[in-house]
Formats: sequence, C-alpha cells, structure tokens
Amino acid sequence: MITSQQLAPGMTIAFGDNLYRVESSVKVTVPKGSPFIKAKLKDLINEDFVEKKFKLGQKLNDVSLQMCDLEFLYTEDNDYLFLDVNNLDQILVPQEVIGDRAYYLKEGVEIQASFYGDIIFSVELPQFLELMVAETQEPDPSSTMSDVTKDAVLETGAKVKVPLFIDVGDVIKVETKIGEFVQRI
Repeated sequence: MITSQQLAPGMTIAFGDNLYRVESSVKVTVPKGSPFIKAKLKDLINEDFVEKKFKLGQKLNDVSLQMCDLEFLYTEDNDYLFLDVNNLDQILVPQEVIGDRAYYLKEGVEIQASFYGDIIFSVELPQFLELMVAETQEPDPSSTMSDVTKDAVLETGAKVKVPLFIDVGDVIKVETKIGEFVQRI
C-alpha cells in the first residue's frame, strides 16, 4: 500500500478492476478547496490513457509486475505460443497483447513479457532483429534521385523501406521500435 503522494512515473497501481502504469503525477492546490493529486495513468489492458484525481493521503495498491523472457514458437489460431526460457513452460499470449509487434515475430525470437499473476500485459521485442527480405518492389520511375529507397516485405510480413541495393534473400538488421532498416548483414 502506498499513499497518493507517493505516486511516481513508472509505478504500477491497481485501481478499480484495472492495472495502471503511472505516467505522471502532480500535486494541485486550489484557492478554495482541498489540494489533490492529479495523475496521468496508462491502462495496461487496453493501453488507454486516463487522468485520475486522488485525495491527499488516499491509499492505493501498488503492484509489482514480473518480467519473464519468452521465446516465440509459433502462432496458434489468433494467439501466439511462447516458451518460458527459465522454466520451459509453454505460454499462450493473446493477439491483443502482441499487436503490431507480430510483424517481427519468427521462430526463436526472444521477447521480454510483463505479467501479473497469470495475465501478460505487455511484451517488448529486442531493439534490433535480423530478418530476410522476402520481396522488394522496384522504385517508382518518376521518383527523384533523392528518393533512394524502395519498399521491402520481410520474411515475417513486416514492411520497411530499404536502399536500392537490397535484393530478395538479403538479411537485414531492422530497428523494431520504429520499423526502419539499419544495415545489410
């Protein structure tokens, strides 16, 4: 248990039926009335941002999320099956949690998952992945010389812009957070 004055960015709290990550908190004083804590929170289930007001001294449940290293195995229906590398348990992660990160998943990719109890709230890909180019499109002939990229589809289905010298079958390094080409391997 913590009090509302102890809220700090990065903390995870249970409020109502949901878990929230604290993005910011500030003490607000008003000329007439009681001061309060105004907090910007991110719902860990649906990733919506909400603003909440708490009375000074209001008790809140702080929560510790567990971190776990998982290795991607394969897709099962609309969910994703992972192997917990620490205890070799198989864990099914819902598609809603993976989201657009699925475009970078291939067998053997290790991710880091945040969970509370049996519920996984978020996953984090490695910053860089090495993926093979499955398809490229020729640049538009009307493009200018300053436009020196073309579209490529990677083995996982991700689409990135690559330099003109990249061909099908090349392995490239991709920055997963922004989905950009880094270098050819």
